[in-house]
Amino acid sequence: MIARWLAPLALGLFAALLAWHVTLAQMPYALMRLATSRVAAAGGVNRMTHAPLVTAKSRAIVRPSPDLLYSSCPFNLAGGRVLIEVPAIAAPYWSLSVFDARTDTAFVRNVRAAPAGVRVALLGQGRQAPAGYAGVRPQGGRGIALLRVLIDRTRDFGMIDKARRAARCGMAPQR
Repeated sequence: MIARWLAPLALGLFAALLAWHVTLAQMPYALMRLATSRVAAAGGVNRMTHAPLVTAKSRAIVRPSPDLLYSSCPFNLAGGRVLIEVPAIAAPYWSLSVFDARTDTAFVRNVRAAPAGVRVALLGQGRQAPAGYAGVRPQGGRGIALLRVLIDRTRDFGMIDKARRAARCGMAPQR
């Protein structure tokens, strides 16, 4: 009696383990596609969008910090290189993080590592970074670049916000 159920039970267990493994392997990609589409809805792909100050209703993806200013650039390298430029920002802290299609961190720089700002070239296969840009090859060719700036409430907010809004993200000219 038990022997008759062993094969179907083993097959069911195998199918469950396979489904579990596929779900774990694909979930980061699905989450990043969802996040990228939500962020892109605010300003498009391959361009920097500067979010306003955080309020209680600011919840596009996760609960944001009211002490940070956010700028984001959902990117797609299918059309070529994407260049990101962040100038020096007179804030106590800022960071630029690039997350790839699998949600892994592909690149991070902050005010301590790059006090004069940072220039990054997001590159697909066979592409080279222009002079003066750090080359980054995000897996999957899609993702989100996120700029976070800590607000110093003792300094002029307008000056900090103006510097943050000078950050750019866009397709590199084709050569």
